[in-house]
Amino acid sequence: MIGYNMDNFYDILKQLIRIPSVVGAEHSFFMFLKRELEEIGIKTEYFDGVLVATGNDPESGYISAHADRHGLICTGHNEFQYAAFVAKNRSDLDGILNSDELLDNLTDRFVNEKVQAYQPWSGSYLGLGVIKDAFLSQKRNNIIFKIDEFEHLLPGTPIAFMDKLEMHDDHISAQIDNILSVAVIIHLYHLGYQGTAFFTASEEAGRSWRFLLEWFRRFDLSTDELLVLDTSPYSTLEDMAQLDVVLRQRDANGYFRSPLKNKIKKIVLNQKIRYHYKDAYLKNIMKQNGTKGSLGTTELGRIIKASKGEIQGTTLQFPTIGYHTVDEMTSKKSVESIITILSKLYL
Repeated sequence: MIGYNMDNFYDILKQLIRIPSVVGAEHSFFMFLKRELEEIGIKTEYFDGVLVATGNDPESGYISAHADRHGLICTGHNEFQYAAFVAKNRSDLDGILNSDELLDNLTDRFVNEKVQAYQPWSGSYLGLGVIKDAFLSQKRNNIIFKIDEFEHLLPGTPIAFMDKLEMHDDHISAQIDNILSVAVIIHLYHLGYQGTAFFTASEEAGRSWRFLLEWFRRFDLSTDELLVLDTSPYSTLEDMAQLDVVLRQRDANGYFRSPLKNKIKKIVLNQKIRYHYKDAYLKNIMKQNGTKGSLGTTELGRIIKASKGEIQGTTLQFPTIGYHTVDEMTSKKSVESIITILSKLYL
């Protein structure tokens, strides 16, 4: 395992978490990342839906992480909706999920949470509020949120959850999906990484893979070593406690065929990092329960399928609990394990 002080990493993470990046309104966050990277000599280019960072040896690595987080968006006078649904162009929930179940989840997660409004291009702070209610509009078949103190906001204004990193003895918590991966990549550049990194928009709306694939097509490039970093949800702390990192052989869209898989496996075995393959784990649960279900979809799987295998790679994920909440939690050991793996791969 790594033998250096982690303070620098957590300083980066604490800073990034305070910068809002609601799905569909990531521009100001990308501008913040751009400045942070260029300050340490890393070149950046901003394309539609993706900020691309390159060091002095761009082909030495391709690492990707989505930069958007869940939040709300103003859709009318004192009316706010879940931003991912609007960004998906799915403001009508019909056919997505059981709306009552979805409402319960959103209400449990977010009522009484503090939120901040911001100007989507500049990132300027527009005010602080508290979510007071979430209700299902039967006529519109959608979930509407009520927030105190936001009567002045105009439609299109993003509303971010007030995030702050909580440090516990062995764990950290916040809305870490997927700001944790972004912070790891920035930290890796500080340590000397000279390859390429992608920060994608609108992953929570299922669109980020298109932006990333478009970048490869724009420059007529391909790779079989794209590494996508993300969080991976588990139901209980006990489930999460068995793992340091989460790997995959495949997702619902197809198999991951990349030299990175064996490279990473050798590192985790050598470093005694605890892992499993999420697809095998899900298959085993379905077998035990006698049920059929999805192996899950990933940004990478969608790219592999859409590119017909021209772009290949693998995933590396933090096991978490509290998925898609402001209290999503992972272990400090997981963070150190992933930084160890990336250091061994690229430094």
